[in-house]
Amino acid sequence: MTIHATQGVSVVRAHPSIMKDIQKSDELIVPDNVSVKIQSRIINVEGPRGKLTKNLRHLNIEIKLVAKNKLQFSVYHGARKHVAAIRTVRSIINNMITGVTKGFQYKMRYVYAHFPINVIVNSTNDAVEIRNFLGQKVAFQVKMREGVHCEASKSQKDELLITGNDLENVSQSAADIQQTCRVRNKDIRKFLDGIYVSERNVLEQDE
Repeated sequence: MTIHATQGVSVVRAHPSIMKDIQKSDELIVPDNVSVKIQSRIINVEGPRGKLTKNLRHLNIEIKLVAKNKLQFSVYHGARKHVAAIRTVRSIINNMITGVTKGFQYKMRYVYAHFPINVIVNSTNDAVEIRNFLGQKVAFQVKMREGVHCEASKSQKDELLITGNDLENVSQSAADIQQTCRVRNKDIRKFLDGIYVSERNVLEQDE
């Protein structure tokens, strides 16, 4: 409620009411070769490629298994942004299921005009060393996130493959590499050198 005083007269105006839905829900089908366990909004997803865990306690959403292979997400008396979080949680868990069944792969290409970028992958495939970026003598070290592996492409020149089960870690590792090779103090419309994501896909395609 807001009170406005105009020429000695007080005008009382109520705040516009916020419309809330009594109950909103969505569902997600779980494949037969994947097991999902939920405890206090901590999600554990296990499949043929491994296991992923995600903590969703910061979101006030009810998540439960209503059948052996069906997840239900519910929000009670939620405003618009609260209801929108249902699709967010559904997408997060769906990406976890895709990760433990198929895996994710990002392809990155080296772009340079004069100084060829030299990328060296370490022996454990969990870090890269970037040399000769814009002719600089300094070597940049980028470590992959947990569960992410990188390797140089055998079929394409100047291409780096980043793979893993956790989409968030795979995409963040690619972003770390791209940000490391960011051109500074120059016109980026002219100096396009860098390492950029060229393709995103899953490792195991459906037959």
